[in-house]
Amino acid sequence: MNDHGPRGCLHGHAPIQADAKAPLHEKSVLTIRSHSGLSGDMMLAGLIIMSGIGKEELEALLKAIMPELDGTIRLVRKDIGGIGGWHAHVGLPSQHAHRTLADILEMIAASGMDERSRGLAADAFTLLARAEGAVHGMPKEDIHFHEVGALDSILDICLNCALFVRLDPGAFIVSPLPMADGHIHCAHGIIPSPAPAVLELLDGVAVRPFAGSGETVTPTALALLKTLGAQFGPWPSMKVEKHALVYGTRAFDGVANGAVFAIGQALPCR
Repeated sequence: MNDHGPRGCLHGHAPIQADAKAPLHEKSVLTIRSHSGLSGDMMLAGLIIMSGIGKEELEALLKAIMPELDGTIRLVRKDIGGIGGWHAHVGLPSQHAHRTLADILEMIAASGMDERSRGLAADAFTLLARAEGAVHGMPKEDIHFHEVGALDSILDICLNCALFVRLDPGAFIVSPLPMADGHIHCAHGIIPSPAPAVLELLDGVAVRPFAGSGETVTPTALALLKTLGAQFGPWPSMKVEKHALVYGTRAFDGVANGAVFAIGQALPCR
């Protein structure tokens, strides 16, 4: 865990990448405050809103990633407990192809994304495949991403990386991630929470307890956070310029599955 210093100041974090000559208070900060979990589609909803990307530009970006992704995502309003937020509704076509890591890396290299987005997406997929390989006792090259699951991962990882590059924040600060006990239903049957692939990715990640039961953070979301260089800690000192409450697909009893996204300018510590 990285220490923010007093009151969430940015001291102690890795060097800010955006315009290193600019004063600290002129550098942008993106933060995610995860109340009850984080998934790829929650990140999509938040980054779409933070980036301010329009519908036509979003569709062009989806086509550039992969033609099959055209028209697969839309933002919709969602209310939980009478509180409105945003949800990324994803509708994927049926496919029957199993893709290896090499297949996906080749697809990313041939996509119309910019070079930095392609590099981040390739790194995130490699990290995810390495974690899955460790769980199943096989090299990452032998891991297969199956059918809709592969397409869903391609959408989540590639689009999130492209939107993050579009935002290009100087610092990326995420709250400690909520972790719960319980179990998860998956293709391998009933497994304990956190999922084995999440456990493989947890080293160096700040976590906190969550009173719900089951999966709170997905392997895809965690692979993205690590690839995008997330730092973990409290709210940073910042002037908020845009914010959004986003909801995931899963609902916990008595708990809204939400996360807050905010972006703005860093403020000097006092």
